[in-house]
Amino acid sequence: MIKKVGIASYGITKFSREDAKIESVLLKATKNLFENCSNLTQKDIDAVLVSTNNNSKYLSPILAEMTGIEPKIAHSVESLCNSGTNAIISAYSYIASGLADVVLVAGAERYDSPGQILQWDNSRGEFKHPIFWASIFTKSYKKTFSVKEEDLALVSVKNHRQAQKNPYAFSDKIYTLNDVLNSKKLTNEIRLLDCSRPCTGGASIILASENKIKEFSDKPIWITGIGQKTMSAGFTKTITFSSMESSAFAAQSALKMSKHQPNEIDVLEIHDAFSVCEPMSLESIGITEKGKGIDLVKDMISTNNSKINPRGGLIGCGHPLGATGIAQTIEIFQQLQSKAESRQIDNPKVGLIHNMSAASTSSTVLVLEN
Repeated sequence: MIKKVGIASYGITKFSREDAKIESVLLKATKNLFENCSNLTQKDIDAVLVSTNNNSKYLSPILAEMTGIEPKIAHSVESLCNSGTNAIISAYSYIASGLADVVLVAGAERYDSPGQILQWDNSRGEFKHPIFWASIFTKSYKKTFSVKEEDLALVSVKNHRQAQKNPYAFSDKIYTLNDVLNSKKLTNEIRLLDCSRPCTGGASIILASENKIKEFSDKPIWITGIGQKTMSAGFTKTITFSSMESSAFAAQSALKMSKHQPNEIDVLEIHDAFSVCEPMSLESIGITEKGKGIDLVKDMISTNNSKINPRGGLIGCGHPLGATGIAQTIEIFQQLQSKAESRQIDNPKVGLIHNMSAASTSSTVLVLEN
């Protein structure tokens, strides 16, 4: 029988342009976790997983040694932007299978991460920076659904505004629609403020089995749905540039496992690496009909509803690749525990995390419940 798996606590650092060693960032996030979970000791932890694209080092055993943990299992997970949720699912699998009871998942990245340039993908020719796939998606989405550039710019306006309530966010500014539209043009379709920003940051969580988690938390949050889909590495198998097929597959799997429908999700963390990604993701997940994602964004702004990316999304928070999926999960954890302070959504019961990599060639979706 598969064991029930929950999240007991978390640790996080402020996202910044700090020129810190990645080991230091991992350690800081993990120390914060222990501070937040006073009943947890190093001896309780069976496995340590590190999520990062700076994977040329022995980071998981190094983190274990720095923190005094002697785990049975220690390794790193690299999957570009959705490394964090991949690591969470690996931890879930260890616990559900009985190989571990308590797993530390820690993710970190520096602002100059090697994962930001897609050196491995020859199908993209010289266009290996993510702004080029974002340009293709933006042009296709606008043409297919008659969406205007000022519509997409509202995603950035909304998420920068929401980030002001997040003490760990990279952004410390509110931008108007004109600010976004007048920001530096990077390609014909993408402006600077359409983009999430590379930064330095770390995040960590503790996953535990149903029996063990009671020792660390009287209000755990349960992982009830998991979905993953990898279409390819490059663009060669991309079906369309106006929707995200891997995200649709992953969401269907996660929602089916959790026995929920899209309209039952109370709060969402969406992978808005670029402005166009938020409406496309909402449509692919099934939150709105095709072409209607931007209408939902407009509605969120007009009603001051922050149920989508309440922490500011990747655009407002910053995007340290290995930490992003974990930070998204922490936000939903806090929301479901009603501990998100000024960002708090009214009485959420079910939350969803959407985390993807490399133009949605792979995606992960998690469903959490209290």
